[in-house]
Amino acid sequence: MKLFLFLIAIVMVGNVAAQQKSSTLRTIVTTDGEIDDVDSFIRMLLYANEFTIEGLVYSSSMWHYKGDGKGTTFVSEMEMTKKMYGEKTDLRWPGTQWMQALIDAYEKVYPKLSTHATGYPTATTLRSLIKVGNIDFEGEMAKDTEGSDWIKQKLLDNSSEPIYLQAWGGTNTIARALKSIEDTYLHTRQWSSIQKKVSDKAIIYTIMDQDATYKKYVEVNWPGVKVYYNAGQFGCLAYPWQKIVPKDLLPYLEGKFMRENIILNHGPLTNMYYSYGDGQQQPGDDEHIHGDSSKMKNAQWGSFNQYDFLSEGDSPAFLHLIDVGLGGLENPNYGGWGGRLQQSKVTHGRWEDAGVKDFNPYTGQLDSSYPQSRWIDVMQNDFAARADWCVQDYNNANHAPVVSLVTKSRITAKPGSVVTLTGLAKDPDGHEVTFTWWQYHEVDTYTGKISISGGNSKSASVTVPTDAKAGDDIHIVLEVTDKGIPQLARYQRVVITVK
Repeated sequence: MKLFLFLIAIVMVGNVAAQQKSSTLRTIVTTDGEIDDVDSFIRMLLYANEFTIEGLVYSSSMWHYKGDGKGTTFVSEMEMTKKMYGEKTDLRWPGTQWMQALIDAYEKVYPKLSTHATGYPTATTLRSLIKVGNIDFEGEMAKDTEGSDWIKQKLLDNSSEPIYLQAWGGTNTIARALKSIEDTYLHTRQWSSIQKKVSDKAIIYTIMDQDATYKKYVEVNWPGVKVYYNAGQFGCLAYPWQKIVPKDLLPYLEGKFMRENIILNHGPLTNMYYSYGDGQQQPGDDEHIHGDSSKMKNAQWGSFNQYDFLSEGDSPAFLHLIDVGLGGLENPNYGGWGGRLQQSKVTHGRWEDAGVKDFNPYTGQLDSSYPQSRWIDVMQNDFAARADWCVQDYNNANHAPVVSLVTKSRITAKPGSVVTLTGLAKDPDGHEVTFTWWQYHEVDTYTGKISISGGNSKSASVTVPTDAKAGDDIHIVLEVTDKGIPQLARYQRVVITVK
């Protein structure tokens, strides 16, 4: 019996090793608890092995705040919500227990989920990371809170590793942490080194401006802090998705796919996922009527069917951190599951989606949403696989292929020369895989198109155009897709620089 158990353990270790990922990327999530935050949070928990979560912080926004309990009224600084809500004492506040409830459900699927990949944090660990930040009003950053103190502590710790500060709501709790650091050190000899240390570590990924604290305080007083600003690309994963996502990809967000592959019969965690007509109602938010099946037709964002996708507008903030081989962590302009951002011409540390467009083959036009929506099918299939991990044994679920390059990922070549590209892939489940090499033309500095010979094999060749100039870059992506169910894809990127 002991020998049998030992052999089983060996097999399990081998299975897990095939899916092992580095989890050294540090991240803290701040969230206002919008219903789309809940859905983003559920997906994020299924990918919690891909990065190191170091904080889960309740915060406020232009859409959600608790109030101070004293009847104090507040008028939004943001024009949209100022017009919508006027003077309020509190606004659609979902409370400070919803993350705990989701983690309770995560705890129930953890025993099965953690057999599919290493690095999943325990529910106990995740609970210890929950902190309440600045929640009284939109943009409130006048006082230190448990959440802001926690962020401050992490920014000042001895590690030099970057910390990705995800702002799913307002940036006010992050801003308060930075303000507290400034208040502590500004008039000391340490200030210069502390300011540099924090600026080098902090990377804010914000979904829109959901309060004014970034523009009014952070940008002004911490110009060295990097910010990844997604103001529009997230829309294809948010409420208006039906109007944005290419029609051929809509089925991956519609009720049949969501119901069968993610929401139902996949354990208690995904069963809490908000969708249209699901009968759920978020406590505290009287505007969450989407679960009412009588209100799905001619709704604010269109007409929907039961279990249709609702919104995950904040998911790009953590999808950016998942290393699928596209290199977006190295350079946000490379593009990936978190969208594609370009460096600001005005502010060196700011990356934004303004002006970023990819060619949408479904419409034949450049599209500002396509840098994100182009990945809908592969992301949804991957989500479905993770949902399977919650209830299936390793041998009954699918796992992504592991893709590598034989050739270097950075190549210099002269105009007119032929470059041979070779990739390898190993599928942990033994499925057949397909190879596809394609040019990510919108990322190139070379302005022309190229032809790829052998684009559907392990080895392909590219002829560097004779009109390419020294310094031009050409981005070639190797996409490997398995034939499991659901089909899963991973990538590698080769950048050819003309010399």
